[in-house]
Amino acid sequence: QVTLVESGGGLVQPGGSLRLSCAASGSIFSIDVMGWYRQAPGKQRELVAAITSGGRTNYADSVKGRFTISRDNAANTVYLQMNSLKPEDTAVYYCNAEVLVVGGMLGPYWGQGTQVTVSS
Repeated sequence: QVTLVESGGGLVQPGGSLRLSCAASGSIFSIDVMGWYRQAPGKQRELVAAITSGGRTNYADSVKGRFTISRDNAANTVYLQMNSLKPEDTAVYYCNAEVLVVGGMLGPYWGQGTQVTVSS
């Protein structure tokens, strides 16, 4: 079993910053891609940013230049530094990881979500 636990969400004013963290634990052999998705009310869940175990990154156009994804492979943890936040960044942010568990099964795992609200 694998668990992803997110932290770092909250309320911030436009132009402010937040840092999200997501730690994976459990019967993990290795983790390939880790990423952050978000879902705003009435909208579909969308990819925000992703990072491979080798450090290659991918960002949604809407966050390029403002958000930075990073990871600590030894700690099975992924981070999302969010700067210059805008009201349209308001959403529930979900951590995702493609995990190869002990025993050989590869699959996606999700965190419980953390609320980010950008408002004055």
